[in-house]
Amino acid sequence: MIDVRHGVGVWLVPAEGPELTTEQDAVDLIGSTFGSGATVLAVPVERFPERFFDMHTKLIGHFFSKIVQYGFRLVLLGDVRRHVEASSVFRDVVRESNRGKDVWFVADLAELDTRLAAPR
Repeated sequence: MIDVRHGVGVWLVPAEGPELTTEQDAVDLIGSTFGSGATVLAVPVERFPERFFDMHTKLIGHFFSKIVQYGFRLVLLGDVRRHVEASSVFRDVVRESNRGKDVWFVADLAELDTRLAAPR
């Protein structure tokens, strides 16, 4: 579903659906938004398996890269605190991502709205 939030087209990916892990999953997700006007893909963290958040698997980096390579911004929507607490490397990824403009980790839509409304 496309939702325009603060003038930005956001594709709100449903929480239900197959797991997302691979670069091909990222491409398929992008393909589902083609022509919609979305520039941000907001994906609930429930769509990602546990191994996605394990930095040793490198799944997260490949997925992020593919989304950004196609010119989209990615938002992981939901609570990732337990992954942050379990891994200092993942904590660093979240912190650095949230400082940038391409990938954000946000707890909910209210936090996404705050981020989108902020001057760039």
